[in-house]
Amino acid sequence: MNITDNIKITNLSPQLLVTSLDRSIQYYQLLGFESGFRYEDFYAAITKDGYSIHLKLGQPVKEERENRQKNEDLDIVLAVGEIRELYNRVKDLPVNIIQPLREMPYGLEFYLTDPDGYLLGFIEQN
Repeated sequence: MNITDNIKITNLSPQLLVTSLDRSIQYYQLLGFESGFRYEDFYAAITKDGYSIHLKLGQPVKEERENRQKNEDLDIVLAVGEIRELYNRVKDLPVNIIQPLREMPYGLEFYLTDPDGYLLGFIEQN
């Protein structure tokens, strides 16, 4: 018997260290997220379609962020529908697209970074 046999995960939220909650919340709102909650001045969540990302005030490691970008090591992968339409909307926003929309064997994808250098991969699978 597995210890999780009778337990259901109801949500899964990555936590990102960010240098400014306000800036990060505004950035993710550009991408269609909404404020979920805010706890004092150091913790918040943003939500979209029942999913959330938690934001904690802190200092991301600059070298790690640079290495992840250089190697295209994604921090968060967001599976979406209508990726062409999403890409056409996103490319006109003040965001840093590091991988334009491209076709891969598994589907279409594009990557961008948030203000603290986290890599977000958007994918529409075949």
